[in-house]
Amino acid sequence: MTGPRKIVLWRHGQTAWNVERRFQGTTDIPLDQTGVQQAARSARLLAALRPSAIVSSPLQRASATAGALSEVTGLPVNHDPDLIERGGGAWEGLTNHEIRTRYPSEHAIWQPPGGETAEQVAKRFGAALERALTRIPDDGLLVVVSHGAAVRIGMLHWLGFPEELWGRFGGLSNCCWSVLEDGRLGWRLVEHNAGTLPEPVLSDDRAAGDG
Repeated sequence: MTGPRKIVLWRHGQTAWNVERRFQGTTDIPLDQTGVQQAARSARLLAALRPSAIVSSPLQRASATAGALSEVTGLPVNHDPDLIERGGGAWEGLTNHEIRTRYPSEHAIWQPPGGETAEQVAKRFGAALERALTRIPDDGLLVVVSHGAAVRIGMLHWLGFPEELWGRFGGLSNCCWSVLEDGRLGWRLVEHNAGTLPEPVLSDDRAAGDG
């Protein structure tokens, strides 16, 4: 028997701006030394899942993270600009405190002036997933390397959650991932913000075994 298709949504490793709590958006910030180490460690774990394909945001913090997995699997990295982080407009480079102070009304609704809307991010991220899935077999595993906001927004839209519920889901830590599985009832979330290998869920819950 073959297993279902799966998608691993993997956030990039740490950057200096992550540590400083600065809004990165589309600004092309590299991994710091901790981020490089995080990527290498996570790549060794994810390689054990035998991925079929790797697709990444072209921003260097994601591309370098994807490159760590490419090195241990031998798979090429395909870059898709629709996987880049949410455009932050006037907020890019600002700390969370600076955003709250300078843009209180926009901060309250989390909409950066001159930046992308959540709907725009969700649509382009979903389009990127659709394209990337054509590269894997019916039982394949796709690794998608992207960014915190883009992954959370894109994933929840992909799963069909209404936007008013997106805030119920926590974000992804640096170099952690979420796993989606294509089951009988459609795509579902089976792991979220994981930093270790996914394990089968053993449960009496119907959702644990209906795939």
